[in-house]
This record gives sequence, structure tokens and C-alpha cells, in this order.
Amino acid sequence: MPFGFFGARRRAVIAMAHIGALPGAPLYDAGGGMDRVIEGVARDVEKLQAGGVHAIMFGNENDRPYQFMAPPEGIAAMTAVISAIKPALKIPFGVDYLWDPCASVAIACATGAAFAREIFTGLFASDMGLWQPCAADALTLRRNLGRPDLKLLFNINAEFAASLDSRPIALRARSAVFSSLADAILVSGPLTGHAVDASDLRKVREAVPATPLFANTGVTIDNVRDIFAIADGCVIGTHFKVDGDTWNPVDGDRVRRFMDAVGAIA
Repeated sequence: MPFGFFGARRRAVIAMAHIGALPGAPLYDAGGGMDRVIEGVARDVEKLQAGGVHAIMFGNENDRPYQFMAPPEGIAAMTAVISAIKPALKIPFGVDYLWDPCASVAIACATGAAFAREIFTGLFASDMGLWQPCAADALTLRRNLGRPDLKLLFNINAEFAASLDSRPIALRARSAVFSSLADAILVSGPLTGHAVDASDLRKVREAVPATPLFANTGVTIDNVRDIFAIADGCVIGTHFKVDGDTWNPVDGDRVRRFMDAVGAIA
């Protein structure tokens, strides 16, 4: 069981609610404005909940090209979107503002989220340049905002990036738990929607057997049984979309089929 808010189930499915490009981002639809952004994510959330997912994570995947430091208008807009959707939520939710750990924690605290996901540790060469997050800043902010219960999900091998840390992934995972106080470890593939390396997942499982472990990308109805043989859960976005395309709306039928398959496993 990953966390108390998932109840007694053995395996948990966190579904992504990809928010449309926010104000200030290059792809923002100024004509549709915030109303259209909220309407789009509300439709996706409705389908995800109807399909039976265990939790929802709000993310700003459409704010490409990504930034390391969230702009004020982005933080404000994402907080407003989640606040507008929150009354309709019947399951736990989390936040991930790409790629800013402190912004993710701040929005999570402001909206009453149960968890936040980000790259909290490490050193990476990435599409965005040299990537050097600081876990201490994020955890200090969590404390200062009075949310010690907010669970922090550490993605330890970022998409769109290569680690410049020569330590094996198992040691990086153990170090993140020991020295940076990770509440959970997430293992990713090289890009959004790309499958996790099963050997990496297995090595991390062996390194941190008492820490919740999630596959963070590329989980599908075809590989979920193998993933759940190792991990405590998964984060899933692309596979739930129309035609399995990250940028499409959620397909409710795909969600239901996947969750039916999970029900036969977990």
C-alpha cells in the first residue's frame, strides 16, 4: 500500500489531468482564455473519475517549452484551475508544475493536495539546459506552509534529460530516501509515454523495499501486470488519451478497460 490516502488497495493508479497551456506559456489560447482551460481539464477529470482511477495528478504538460522556474502567472493560473475543479473531485489529488519543485509544493499546499511530484534531487543535462533542483528548498517550504502530511514523490530519472550523476540508479534512489527524505520514488522512461526500463524498476525496488515505488511513464494495458509485479503503483497519462496520444483528450473507454485490467491484478 503506497500511502494511507489510497486505502487498503495493494496497487494504486494515479491518472494525469493535463492542463491546457497556461497564461504566459507560448501555446496559451488567449482567445479561449482560462474558461476554456478549465473546461478542458474538467472534462478529462470527469472521465478519469468515472473510469475508476485511484487518484488524479494535475500537471502543466502543455506549457512547452518547459522552464525550471515557474513564472508568477503560471503558478497563479494553475492554482486557479485546480481550485475550480476541486469541488468535483471525489478522490485524492496531487500537483506537478514542470519543472519547479517549490512551485509544485506551493500549489499543492494552496489547493489542499495530498501529494506533489517533481524532480527534487540530482543533476541533469536536459532540453532546458543544466538541471539542478534543491530538495531542501522544497521540503523547507512544505514545513513553512504547515503541510508535513503532503507526500513528495521523487522522480529520480527525469524525462527529456540524462543524469550527470554516475552513481547507479539503485544508489541514487537509496540516497534520495536517506538524505533527501523522499516519501516515494518514481522511475521514468526517457520521454513522456515511453516505458520504464524494467531492470531499473527492479533495482530500485531492491534498493528501497520499504519505500513506495511507482512507474512514472509508459504504463499501458499490455505491460501493467509486469509493472505491478514490481511496483506499488503507476502514474499514467498518455495511455488514457484518445489514440494513445499525449496531447489528445482523455478517452473514457480506455480508462475503463485499463482499470478493469488492474482490478483483475491488484
